[in-house]
Amino acid sequence: MQEKGGIWRTDFTQIKAGALLRADGGYLVLNALDTLTEPWVWQDLKRTLRTEKMEIHTYEQSFGLAPTGMKPQAIDLNVKVIMIGESEVYQLLYYRDDDFKKIFKVRADFDFEMPKNGDAVSKYLNFAKMVCDDEKLRPFDASALAKVVEFGVRLAGRQKKISTRFNVIADVIREANYWAAKENVGHVARKHVERAVQERIYRVNLIEEKIQELINDGTFIIDTDGAVVGQLNGLSVYDVGEHAFGKPSRITAKTSLGRAGIINIEREAELSGPTHNKGVAIISGYLRSTFAQDKPLIVSASITFEQSYGGVDGDSASSTEIYAILSSLSEIPLRQDIAVTGSVNQKGEIQPIGGVNMKIEGFYDTCNARGLTGKQGVMIPAQNITDLMLREDVVDAVKAGTFSVYAIKTIEEGIEILTRTKAGDVFQRADKQLKRYADEWRRFEAGKE
Repeated sequence: MQEKGGIWRTDFTQIKAGALLRADGGYLVLNALDTLTEPWVWQDLKRTLRTEKMEIHTYEQSFGLAPTGMKPQAIDLNVKVIMIGESEVYQLLYYRDDDFKKIFKVRADFDFEMPKNGDAVSKYLNFAKMVCDDEKLRPFDASALAKVVEFGVRLAGRQKKISTRFNVIADVIREANYWAAKENVGHVARKHVERAVQERIYRVNLIEEKIQELINDGTFIIDTDGAVVGQLNGLSVYDVGEHAFGKPSRITAKTSLGRAGIINIEREAELSGPTHNKGVAIISGYLRSTFAQDKPLIVSASITFEQSYGGVDGDSASSTEIYAILSSLSEIPLRQDIAVTGSVNQKGEIQPIGGVNMKIEGFYDTCNARGLTGKQGVMIPAQNITDLMLREDVVDAVKAGTFSVYAIKTIEEGIEILTRTKAGDVFQRADKQLKRYADEWRRFEAGKE
């Protein structure tokens, strides 16, 4: 404290116990980022945990002066410190601070999902009741609780998992209570939880709506009917932080005589990520193993995402690109009312991908906006069947037969669905074209000599 004349003075009555001392004999939970950003906290914390003694002192540097006074004797301390924070902060401290790995020896990762079983569902219901009791919310009926659990499963993105992002679940519970209060009813029903989920999405889906508008008015060119050679609808996921959604993208392929192999236009334009580049390289391996056992593979095939002006990454379009190349070689058109997702290996086996629900719903929204014909659908890897947690309107459309979801395991299965032609016939015509390319190349090279 400051006396008359501007002199600073202090005494033992001004000594206050901090968080560490108050936690003596127990546990202290700290936010890792706060510990690093608050001045001198990290160094003092490490010193205390190393020596097991607590020193109380002032931070004269904060005031630009150095008041004198008694310094209390160090206090023996027995406390366990738990630091919580993002994995990036842990990695920073682990690799940049040698003391950290010596002091904090136990790391525990909290999963963002857990297995969906009877015990997990029971705990979900207990959590909902706890939130309602603590915040004096209206009671949830059975249908509302079922919708909360369904939302948790959908948030996890897999049928066998349920999300542990309880802050999001709690927010939905609170908002559902709000909509029940707006109707002045005594309990929360399923429709109120659905309204809360819809409003939550509506607040952050502006970009999704704008892209859908561009598709609807024809600015983004997407066909949802007919058949075209060397052209197919792929499916992409857009992640804008708070919201992720799927939308179709037109993928085209053009083939000709040449030795360039697969030309990834995205890579040429420096818009292709490493995973997408790997997917394109796998396509080359598949084509060589399938068609180049009795002749050289003399072909130049360019593939691209049309009207794509940002970066492209991921290999989930590799099967789509193979279908487009096979169509261009065989000159058999591909159905435009079916969108495709799925990565592929060099043996032609379709591999699972992420974001399958968002991708299906994205193409459904496009088809629904133009009018469902009953022939439209999405082709997905068979392994992704257990991941399906689609919106109710999409499920209803599938049940009514106005929209379809095809699960496939190989390129041969997919090409038959897309061309309505036996896979052997498609491959035979593609092989015939490649043989013609090889013969023409030999003649061309002989003429040069």
